[in-house]
Amino acid sequence: MRSHLHAALLRIPLNQSRLEGDNVNVKYLPLIALTVAISAHAAEPAVQNVGQSQKDAPDVSACIAKTWADKSQQQVISQNVLANGLATDVYAPGQQPPNGAAAMVRPSWKPGAKTWVGVRGDAASAGDINACL
Repeated sequence: MRSHLHAALLRIPLNQSRLEGDNVNVKYLPLIALTVAISAHAAEPAVQNVGQSQKDAPDVSACIAKTWADKSQQQVISQNVLANGLATDVYAPGQQPPNGAAAMVRPSWKPGAKTWVGVRGDAASAGDINACL
């Protein structure tokens, strides 16, 4: 009795696992999702290198934010990307996360430097950033 019941249970999923008709489109969903994710990543604005610094990332981020806020008399938004301020996006005055123009402060991979800084969006602000490096 048990062997007949077991065989019947095995037979049902095998018959239902075949993709027929409209169900064939289901197997393409992961490919479609991957394509959308890659194209969204490719649409990110370009980042221009500003330079390296011997200073810690939180100090560089705070300097950039203070310089921009003092110069523009507007609010500047800083957004931590990594814990403890190791990586921060400092948005230019009047810009909003996530796509606004920003200074990107990251840990440096070059020997002898602690911090790398790039700018996304308005490259005219690179002069203000250089003063903080």
